[in-house]
Amino acid sequence: MTQTLYEKVGGEEAIAKVVDYFYSELVLKDETVNGFFKNTDMEKQRRHQTKFISFALGGPNQYSGKSMAKAHEGMNIQPVHFDAIAKHLHDALAHYGVEEADIDTALTKVASLRDDIVYK
Repeated sequence: MTQTLYEKVGGEEAIAKVVDYFYSELVLKDETVNGFFKNTDMEKQRRHQTKFISFALGGPNQYSGKSMAKAHEGMNIQPVHFDAIAKHLHDALAHYGVEEADIDTALTKVASLRDDIVYK
């Protein structure tokens, strides 16, 4: 049986570490995007993001939050912001030793949501 990318990277616990690093070391230190998180409950955000990325990597779908379009409504996220976040996700996964081919798979999933996130 083929291992999902979710299993390959170590499941939800490993993804939670990636998400912590993603926010603490990359996103929240990036002036181009950190303003979007000024009034965000980051604990809740981390939990949502962990569930979302787990699902995006082939794990169980426990994501029950708002739709992507709803969650980003009124934020006016531009392509440059989307690309910055995608790059940070790439770098966070790479930081934890995820292979480039697997990162590509994950980012392709994320890219498929672009239309639900940008210009909302």
